[in-house]
Amino acid sequence: MASSRKSPKNSTLLARFTAVIKRHVQRGGRLVAGLSGGIDSVVLLDLLQRAARSGGFKLTAVHVNHQINPAADAWAKFCRALCRGYGIPLTVKKVEVKRGNSLEASARAARYAVYAAMPCEAIVLAHNQDDQAETLLLQLLRGTGVKGASAMPEFRVERSSAKAKLNTALLRPLLDAPRSEIAGYAQSRKLMWIEDDSNADTAFDRNYIRHRVLPVIAERYAAYRQTLARASRHFAEAAELIDACAVADAGDTAAVLDVVRLRGLSALRVKNVLRHFLARNGVQMPNARRLDECARQLLQSTAGSRMAVRLGGYDLRRFGDQLQLVPATAKKAMPVTAVRWRGEKRLELPQFGGVLAMTPRRGKGISLAKISRKKVTLRGREGGERLRLDAVRPSRTLKNLWQELRIPEWKRGKFPLLFVGDELAYVAGVGVDAAFRAAAGEAGIEPEWRADSL
Repeated sequence: MASSRKSPKNSTLLARFTAVIKRHVQRGGRLVAGLSGGIDSVVLLDLLQRAARSGGFKLTAVHVNHQINPAADAWAKFCRALCRGYGIPLTVKKVEVKRGNSLEASARAARYAVYAAMPCEAIVLAHNQDDQAETLLLQLLRGTGVKGASAMPEFRVERSSAKAKLNTALLRPLLDAPRSEIAGYAQSRKLMWIEDDSNADTAFDRNYIRHRVLPVIAERYAAYRQTLARASRHFAEAAELIDACAVADAGDTAAVLDVVRLRGLSALRVKNVLRHFLARNGVQMPNARRLDECARQLLQSTAGSRMAVRLGGYDLRRFGDQLQLVPATAKKAMPVTAVRWRGEKRLELPQFGGVLAMTPRRGKGISLAKISRKKVTLRGREGGERLRLDAVRPSRTLKNLWQELRIPEWKRGKFPLLFVGDELAYVAGVGVDAAFRAAAGEAGIEPEWRADSL
């Protein structure tokens, strides 16, 4: 598949490539090459298998079949043969690409979801100096901010969502290599690759930039690749300073924002904090108008207001003096259909997102004598329920108790209520009603709510 013949040019590229790998990868690390089968990724794979000899890292590859091009299965077959020739394990994943406003963006999202699930220290991608220039121009033409104009970094850890458990480290060791150098390397090594005919379709924005715009720029500015790469690095430095300002203004927390602290800032700095907060939680950045609305509601809302701004699959909500991101489905009311308890020690309640453990105790929990002759059920909140936690004090509304416990409104529907007949005896996260509490030495059953997540 590949010749072993060396030339000064490809040796220079290998040396630079290996230096990048050594900066970011420890010996024994696991790398996964993103392999499309095109010339860039084929050169990447060849360089990686050569660098692995001295770098001491473990190498595998992944090919994502987007099932868009009629030749997609043939490309997967080519990648299998290529990796077999190198003796490199390959994973092939088929994905369904959602057809929306941007086929490119949908395909990228599907591809990166596959990357996020790969067990490794880093996914290695074949982006080069030309890709960097194209990306910067595209971002500027879309009206991006400083962070977007910083384009692609050599190494970055990305999060896919606010609740993501996996972080994806992306390594791009070819960013300083122009496409012409990569093509020269492929020819000198007698490598084979596939050609994606869609790369010539100027209906796609990136292809239009590549084939129609950059050749004209090159006529006057031959070093535009290096110049745009340098500008990108300047933007990246500015983005770091902006992030540092956001941390100084709001604290280095990804969980919540302190509204009182933000009230002392200008609107511009509030928006900067919000951008940093959303980015840290992996939430897609809203447009300028939506971000302005977030800042406006934040600055004008009160502690008791029901501030909620929809941002993709999340709501930015206020509770007391805290601002936090909540999955959009979290505020939907839980079904009130009753679930019968028949003495089980463990009751699965998926509609509430957890498990209710019922443990026999002496002098604790709910009196068995008081519930043995009546139907015991669990259901969701309907409104107006009251609970008496102290026998010498009057009952109180659940709303009041939850406010006192600082349970946000959107979480309250996730707590099951236990009824004995028609009487409320227990509320998860709150406690047992005094009328049903087991006396000292009396046989009781102690409920314990174990939520998967709230």
